[in-house]
Amino acid sequence: MKNETNKSSSQTTDLREYRRFRAWELHQQRWKQQVIAEALGVTQGAVSQWLTRVKDEGQQALHHRKAPGAKPRLTLEQKKRIPELLKQGPEAFGFRGDVWTRDRVATVIRGEFGISYHPVHVGRILRDLGWTRQKPKHRAQQRDEKAICCWQEERWPELQKKQMKKDTL
Repeated sequence: MKNETNKSSSQTTDLREYRRFRAWELHQQRWKQQVIAEALGVTQGAVSQWLTRVKDEGQQALHHRKAPGAKPRLTLEQKKRIPELLKQGPEAFGFRGDVWTRDRVATVIRGEFGISYHPVHVGRILRDLGWTRQKPKHRAQQRDEKAICCWQEERWPELQKKQMKKDTL
């Protein structure tokens, strides 16, 4: 399904680019903008913008360009400081426990730089900086393997049976 979407999007981009270049060709053949617009099924304003773009930037300006997106709110220097801040540990910023979460990092960024980010975007920033999700190096000392095994083998199946009974009622 995803490939079909990408293919469709690619075809749409190709069609749009084709229309821009075709408008330029027709303009060179001395067609009027209104006639070009009608022939290509676009507005006269679109044709005008394309021709202006060629005049200002050259014919390569008709090629598809990726949308630039929003300007980053963190400067490059601020972004480089994030790992230094995180190396201090969460407790240095008033959090309990020694685990960084995206929410906690978002709070630190807001406190240090006055910039608010959604936790999902913080994850992207951390990934760009080479930080990966934290995984415990070792298991908790109070972990009771026997109790876990018992729960998985006895209690869990009981809970599943009860849920199945509820679903059938």
